[in-house]
Amino acid sequence: MDQHASAAPAPQAQRLPGLDLLRAWAIVWVMLTHADGFNLVSHQNWIVRFGWMGVDLFFVLSGFLIAGQLLRPFARGARPDYPRFFVRRLMRTLPAFLVVAGLYYLAPAVREYPTLPPAWQVFSFTGNLMAEPGRAFSHVWSLCVEEQFYLVFPALVALLALKPSPRIVLAAGVAVVLLGMGLRGWFWLHDVAGTPFDLTAEPRGRAYMHLIYYPTWTRLDGLLAGVAAAAIRAFRPRLWARITARPNLLLAAGLAGVIATAAFFRDQIPGFWPCVLGFPLLSLSMALMVAGGGEARSLIGRRALPGAGALAAGAYSLYLSHKAVFGWAASHAPAGFALPIAVGGALVVGAALYWGVERPFLKLRDRLGGRSRTPLAAEPATA
Repeated sequence: MDQHASAAPAPQAQRLPGLDLLRAWAIVWVMLTHADGFNLVSHQNWIVRFGWMGVDLFFVLSGFLIAGQLLRPFARGARPDYPRFFVRRLMRTLPAFLVVAGLYYLAPAVREYPTLPPAWQVFSFTGNLMAEPGRAFSHVWSLCVEEQFYLVFPALVALLALKPSPRIVLAAGVAVVLLGMGLRGWFWLHDVAGTPFDLTAEPRGRAYMHLIYYPTWTRLDGLLAGVAAAAIRAFRPRLWARITARPNLLLAAGLAGVIATAAFFRDQIPGFWPCVLGFPLLSLSMALMVAGGGEARSLIGRRALPGAGALAAGAYSLYLSHKAVFGWAASHAPAGFALPIAVGGALVVGAALYWGVERPFLKLRDRLGGRSRTPLAAEPATA
């Protein structure tokens, strides 16, 4: 087949229960850490304290699935349909986002906090580059990271495809990891440390979130880990088969790595060495879980867990809307009932957003451009 030919349509693949379960767990984990921010759950709970890692799991899933869409055509001797890719991304992410963002700006009562970032930052998906903790709708920082990834990664794929070279691809990946480590180390020493350039100094939380946690250039580890897994799967199928020959071992190793990384971080605002080294370790561990969970022979991939598929499908709408519900419940729900009201309300609002806005546009997208060709529709992670 001509290498410049467009990819031919492929049959719709089935959803993978293991990836559905990982995605469902990611949204639950993120919601727990946000519930902590409204004092709905205890920060002393280990799972709650590290719920922010759910975003990294979303990033790995997103990198794996999006890269799979763009790389598999090359493995077949074709090329991706870039216009179709961008149209599908826009129809996937924009409708629900615009509805929720519009409510945040037009109906102040919806906001979980009084202040909002400037509208141009939110609607240009650059808010994470100038994000400040304590503002309403701040959780879309991760959607900003993913939207920027959707824009840049296809261009990078097209550029590398002009003269394919495994060495160049590997060098680019290593450079991204080292750049992230270097930037996190510099910002931590120069700005985050209470005493500059003191490795033992107490980190300043606001500076850490603003300079390290939110910006794209310091949070590419998860996306890159997912992309690396997708590249091996597409271009080195025999190596992928050897890696995934024991999927449950991959799941166990990944889970052990996540636990070890959590112990390394100790909390969301880490010291110098966890800040520099922790994100690559966390991303690698989660990539092992994704690789193992995506196999039908794995413990979580053999059959669908009831409710996991629905939670995974609605994760984007739930992510966009749940903090507004949590904020309302924390302020208005009777004492002792705030948590169940918050969770129940978030599920109801998220379902309404999914069925009322997101789902109709997904069906319209499929009618206009064909159904998704990925095993699990490559939805924005936190997103």
